[in-house]
Amino acid sequence: MNEAAPTWLTQEAYDALAAELEQLMTVGRTEIAKKIQDAREEGDLKENGGYHAAKDEQGRIEARINRLENILASSVVGEAPQTHGIVQQGVIVKVLLNGSENEFLLGSAEMAEVTDLTVYSPDSPIGNSIIGKKIGEEVSYTAPNGRAIKVEIVDVRHFSG
Repeated sequence: MNEAAPTWLTQEAYDALAAELEQLMTVGRTEIAKKIQDAREEGDLKENGGYHAAKDEQGRIEARINRLENILASSVVGEAPQTHGIVQQGVIVKVLLNGSENEFLLGSAEMAEVTDLTVYSPDSPIGNSIIGKKIGEEVSYTAPNGRAIKVEIVDVRHFSG
């Protein structure tokens, strides 16, 4: 998937991410600032494990805020696209992978919060290899361990949430 491609989200997923962002920007930032201040008051920062843990947590919070802002700014909210038998973001894909059938939603990792389906990103090795393919097509991709994995597209269907 290229940089310009938007992230598809259901309204439910968008609302959940927006609520998480609001919570992190208000309560999350306030709480971590207090933890850092309390740890500073304990003395020597070089030997202060609480201070370093709080600073690490602050970094994670700020990274998540940045990710959420980017996702929400570039997202397309609404119904999943109609499939027409072609793999694209926002559809349920059934594949034959290493001799067994697997079914998953091709979409943003954040969609995992609103569905029981496994979710693979279009940027993942499998997602990148099957996007734009049609039912019956076979492709290969290189797994993170370096092995070539053969995938056959068995079915593509509309995700209804």
